[in-house]
Amino acid sequence: MIASKKRDLKMALVVFAGCLVGGTPALAGETESREAEARKAVKALMSELSGELKAAMKEGGPSAGIGVCVERAPEITGRLSREKGWRVTRVSDQVRNPLLGMPDAWEQETLQRFRGRHADGASYKGMSRGEVVAEPGGKSFRYMQAIPQKGVCMSCHGDKEALSPAVREKLAERYPHDRATGYEVGDLRGAFSIKQPLE
Repeated sequence: MIASKKRDLKMALVVFAGCLVGGTPALAGETESREAEARKAVKALMSELSGELKAAMKEGGPSAGIGVCVERAPEITGRLSREKGWRVTRVSDQVRNPLLGMPDAWEQETLQRFRGRHADGASYKGMSRGEVVAEPGGKSFRYMQAIPQKGVCMSCHGDKEALSPAVREKLAERYPHDRATGYEVGDLRGAFSIKQPLE
């Protein structure tokens, strides 16, 4: 009886080891593929949002850019989410809109990891993290890409006292709970975040 149980246990370990060895390359390839897809989605979001922001600011200054962030950014991320069947968003631990930008536990941890990597000398530019995560709702492939603070964004995200009166007024009107000011160029302002449900 004991010998039979030991034999069954050995067989189970052999099968498990075989699954690990045989399954790892496929899983790694799938993760790389999903990460590449996520990067493409982030690039598309950055391109579209950046283009609309630049056009609005050229026409009406920084306060006009706020309108793009209020209205168009959620529309663009919503459209990409529907097209892909993913959740595509932007998060920060200094949010402008608490209804749309609050990070969950995995996103908070990732933001902290980004800061740790930056403290060790890594650039925020292109910094990312992607992995399969098991959560109560099921497994998902999760991906985040850092958003470094750029000079062009300082007119709305810099030192609050240095913002123009028009920008301060618009922010107070559109974002009464705004915490997304006080950044310096090169700071981590937040991250693009993608969640791909896995079947």
